[in-house]
Amino acid sequence: MSEPTEAPTTPFSALRTLPSWLLGRAGALGHRLVAERLAELDCRMGHHAVLCAVAEFGPLAQAELARTVRIDPKDLVGVLNELQARELVRREKDPRDARKNAIVLTPAGADLLARLTALLGQANEELLAPLDPAEQAQLLALVTRVIEGRVQG
Repeated sequence: MSEPTEAPTTPFSALRTLPSWLLGRAGALGHRLVAERLAELDCRMGHHAVLCAVAEFGPLAQAELARTVRIDPKDLVGVLNELQARELVRREKDPRDARKNAIVLTPAGADLLARLTALLGQANEELLAPLDPAEQAQLLALVTRVIEGRVQG
């Protein structure tokens, strides 16, 4: 039987053992890797989130899209303007309510999303490279449980 490890006694050493600190550091590394890959195609996180949501659930009213991707509606307008200027999405009349706009993915948007998906797959492979496949699956399952436990709890 192994002896219990003593807790660090110095404040910074103790900080570096906190799950919140470790998860934050891993999250920051993942965010950086993804942001670098997105930038290769002149995109940001918000662009990617909108393209994903519209591809899966579209056409979506702007308010519904803002709730889905968890972007403030005022900030979403800027993201949509940028995507529309690049002809990646279109604003059309919402078939359910003509007073609203619905966001629709264009063929160019679908093409870009496919390219982003490949790049972000590479970024996530790089993030998890120190782990073997079983460890990667275990990490994802455990982090998912932590997140889902907080959301439900």
